[in-house]
Amino acid sequence: MTTDQSAPGGPRPASRDGRAADGSAVDGTDPERRRDAGDEVRASALDEPGRPTASGPADAVRPAEKRTGDDRGKRADSATDPATASATAAEGENGRTAAGKDAADTDKAAGRAITDQTAAGEVTAAGEAADNGRAEEKTKADSRGTAGNGTKADDKTKADDKTKARNGTEAESKADGKDTGGEKGKPADENRSAGPASGDRSGEDGSGKPDGAPAEGGSKPDRWSAFGPAPEPVPTWYGRAGRRFGRLLIHEWTLAAVASLALAVLMTWPTLRYPAHTLPQDYWDPSLQAWQMAWSGHILLSEPAQLWHANAFYPERWSFAFSDTLLGYAPAGMIGSGPEAALVRYNIMFVLAHALATFGAYVLARQLGASRTGSAVVGAAYTYAPWLLSQAGHLHVVSNGGIPLALAMLARGHGWSLRHGYRPERRHEGWVYAGWLMAAWQLSLGFGIGLPFAYVLAGIVLVAAAIWYAKRIFWRVKRPFGQRLFVADLIGGLIFAGVGVLMAIPYFTVTQLHPNAERTIGDIAVFSPPATSFVTAPAESRLWGGLHEGARSLLSWHPEMTLLPGFVLYALALGGLFFSVWKVRQRLLLLAGVLVAMALSMGTELFGGRFTYVPLFDHLPGWSGIRTPGRLMLWATLLLGLLAAGAVSAFAERVREISAERIPSWPSPWLRLATLVPLMLVIAEGTNTTPHPVVPAQPAAMRSVDGPLLVLPSGQNHDQPVMLWSTTRFQDIVNGGSGFTPRQLDDARRVAMTFPDQTSVDYLRTLGVRNVLVLRNKIAGTPWEVSVDAPVDGLGITREEIDDVVVFRL
Repeated sequence: MTTDQSAPGGPRPASRDGRAADGSAVDGTDPERRRDAGDEVRASALDEPGRPTASGPADAVRPAEKRTGDDRGKRADSATDPATASATAAEGENGRTAAGKDAADTDKAAGRAITDQTAAGEVTAAGEAADNGRAEEKTKADSRGTAGNGTKADDKTKADDKTKARNGTEAESKADGKDTGGEKGKPADENRSAGPASGDRSGEDGSGKPDGAPAEGGSKPDRWSAFGPAPEPVPTWYGRAGRRFGRLLIHEWTLAAVASLALAVLMTWPTLRYPAHTLPQDYWDPSLQAWQMAWSGHILLSEPAQLWHANAFYPERWSFAFSDTLLGYAPAGMIGSGPEAALVRYNIMFVLAHALATFGAYVLARQLGASRTGSAVVGAAYTYAPWLLSQAGHLHVVSNGGIPLALAMLARGHGWSLRHGYRPERRHEGWVYAGWLMAAWQLSLGFGIGLPFAYVLAGIVLVAAAIWYAKRIFWRVKRPFGQRLFVADLIGGLIFAGVGVLMAIPYFTVTQLHPNAERTIGDIAVFSPPATSFVTAPAESRLWGGLHEGARSLLSWHPEMTLLPGFVLYALALGGLFFSVWKVRQRLLLLAGVLVAMALSMGTELFGGRFTYVPLFDHLPGWSGIRTPGRLMLWATLLLGLLAAGAVSAFAERVREISAERIPSWPSPWLRLATLVPLMLVIAEGTNTTPHPVVPAQPAAMRSVDGPLLVLPSGQNHDQPVMLWSTTRFQDIVNGGSGFTPRQLDDARRVAMTFPDQTSVDYLRTLGVRNVLVLRNKIAGTPWEVSVDAPVDGLGITREEIDDVVVFRL
């Protein structure tokens, strides 16, 4: 133990009058200022390991009354007066004996006093050091030690005995012989009420006094406190919400989604120019699909149990499963009613489908490790490949954005990317659930695109599981997977499988009721494209359509056989085989996937399909329902895009390296434009000349005549607009158009060729038909051109004219 009142760490320097910096006598020359036994006991108690001591940082020495207005703890610089120090020691010893008899309580009170000190003690020490010409940190430490010993009474002791608490806090702070504390003998509550409620007021320093006013004890205020940093403003709830919204607006995914939507509007123009009157490409299949969305929304709101028993193809059952249903768009079908609303809905969903495809492919490429520019190339090539322009009339084919988006979500949830491999720290089961739900939604749009996706997804799961366990068993590579992630895959996979089974039941029922609905290998051969199809563009291509007219004439069914993904895409993918961010092994795997997809797209054209398409047709459930194998070119396009993204990403990284070597390190405008050239070329090759014909207007009779009814003339292309017209009332109609023609509808069309006569009237009455509508503007060159005005006497029917429609009531 040292003989002075300083904390361990050496003697304190003497001041000008032979005293230490805190005012005490040097070398113990004043007997009244020597430490007594009580001081040694308290000093040793504070120096115990794990307890606050007087040798701590000077910043911790803060008078309690400067922060809380409480005079329980005295200022740290009260120890600078030797006489006060002796009195404090004696009173502290008596107080401890009378009040606590427990050194632990005293230590706790001292620790709280030390941690509750304010900046006023530091200000006083700095002022005194300025007067003496030398300010040292040891003086602050000495002051802290004495202040800790002088502050003995805590809240518990005051509650037991206020007099003891008052005696334990009577030591007054003095600097250079001047009183700095409250009056002796006054209760602690009086001194506490004299201080401010808070020492952090505007225009005041830590001592509670205004700036520039002398501090207590005669010391000067800290003149540098005005230069301290301003306190951080506390943001309001609407300020925080605004910041979050602002960050959301400039997030990469938000910008990508907005850019995808803007590009979709531009590339599909003029789809949204007259959305209530026109349809892209033609008004046959698009009319059917507009009716499908309207029917699903209407029936789910009114009578969900009758979903699969649509109003078309009366009196057939399960008629909604005669073709792909676009059931995933049912929420949109709940908005509006009538043909015009159905057209507007279709055109909006047509544009949004393109936007989703671009966004989904972009997100997938980013997740796999491509750059932003490379990912944009993938999005544009996947959505606007020339071969897809011939599919503009098939919304269920254009609606393929859920495929890459689901794959991106699943890869993100599992912490996997093509470029960086498996990273367990990036796992997130929430994205796994989202990926499986997105896959289920894509499947609900139709099996033409969804069924191959389901088998690809199942293959990915099997291969990934086999590789995982092979590494654990044979290579002894143990990597975490997690129970929660396994549960997410299990539940998500069951949801996906459940949606597939529920969707498949009506289709299997249809094939049992209508054997002619099932495809044969001969049907597949009719739509199987030759190898020249991969370099032949459809007529809707603005860039290549006219140049490839001769090549298209050699194809038996060119709308489904022009499979050019783009010459620019071919070139970029070829470059990606030699210059890419992907590893060589990954490039070869992508190339193998492209070749397999192309081979399957050829159907029976490659070696008769014996080693490619036929095994899938014979053994995979549901595969026989796919009518056109050329649509599998979708997978080849996606993989070609990923190969191209590797090359574009490597080029963009090389540009950044070159720009980093420049002084200043900023790329020139030409370098920045060069990275966008591949994207611009892909977009240019995807421009189209798709027609947008006006849809025939709904006859007034369709809004007033009840069903069941038959509209003549009837045929595949005639009946699809009739289905659209029925969306006003959804009355039962015999008419219908789909991928196949039911035998009963075929019989009805054949018998009605002689209508009105006794045979046709009796047959239609047998079906339950009550009204027959003959469209005068459609019967030119047909048998009804003459028979529509023939006498109906003796047939038991009536004839009525509503505008240009002749209504026969049976």
